[in-house]
Amino acid sequence: MLGFSVYLNRTLTAADYDYLLMMRNAGFTTVFTSLHIPENDPNLVLQYLAQLTKWCKELDLAVVADVSEAGLNNLGVAIENSEQVASLGLTGLRIDAGVDYQTVVKLSRMMPIALNASTITEENINALKTFNADFANLQAWHNYYPRPETGLDAAWLKDKNAWLHHFGLQTMAFIAGDAEKRGPIYAGLPTLEKHRYFNPLAAMLELKAWGCDHVFVGDGALTSKAAANFTDYLEKGALTLHLENDLPKLSANTWHNRPDVARDVVRLEEGRARQLFSTMPQEDPQPRPRGTVTCDNKKYLRYQGELQIAKYALPPDEKVNVIGHVVKKDLPLLDFIDAGTEVIFK
Repeated sequence: MLGFSVYLNRTLTAADYDYLLMMRNAGFTTVFTSLHIPENDPNLVLQYLAQLTKWCKELDLAVVADVSEAGLNNLGVAIENSEQVASLGLTGLRIDAGVDYQTVVKLSRMMPIALNASTITEENINALKTFNADFANLQAWHNYYPRPETGLDAAWLKDKNAWLHHFGLQTMAFIAGDAEKRGPIYAGLPTLEKHRYFNPLAAMLELKAWGCDHVFVGDGALTSKAAANFTDYLEKGALTLHLENDLPKLSANTWHNRPDVARDVVRLEEGRARQLFSTMPQEDPQPRPRGTVTCDNKKYLRYQGELQIAKYALPPDEKVNVIGHVVKKDLPLLDFIDAGTEVIFK
């Protein structure tokens, strides 16, 4: 499950509907919002929520809201009252500590419920089992961390996910958006500190590799470019790399990493067959920092015309011509180019 966030601190506009549509078309399935907004007029919050859930129903998007007992009371909703909760039009709740076991169990029998992954204990899990909670509807969600330097450590998250999986709980974590940042800090809303200014797609892939079953964008917006990168990956398994320089011969063609994965470079298997770039040796061999796109020249004999992307910093080589560089923000994606992965250049 992939999700994104829409917050209820203002009137929703046509631009918000267009964003919902763009993200749905990109492959996202769920909207996250928060009802922890005590400073806002409860009537306006309910009005904004009704508009959001109406649009999401039209677009076949699920809506999960972060709630607390006090926050719902502020909206005139008792968390233990199933009918009142259902009237909100939500398809799931994210509940923090403080709600009693019986209420969590009752809610788990009517909709998916996300518990706080950081605070849940084995005692909590055993109690929920005792009260016969529907574990098919229970998940554990990590927090996002607005303040820089407070995001989680990656190794800790990986271990925590393994512990939660042991008890049959799926997990979720947040990545930061790359467009509009949410206030008041405006420094991204990731779960992991290392992802605060990270490529969104690479952040999602890392979280998946570290045991997160679901990933949500914490901030209120992804750029259309980032959404398109998700589309390429979700529909074709393709990774999109943006180049610092314009290389139409690369961007106009489809490329794949070879099935035998090299340690130091991505080897584009179509390179030698297509022979699109000059194989005359360059006068001054250039160093190859991570993300350098190269073409083997005539001095490499039968390898001439081979196209590669350096995964690591490599020294100059008189047999290798440097033709371009991947932009810095896309470099983390190199770690996810596997056997046969399609590579798109833009």
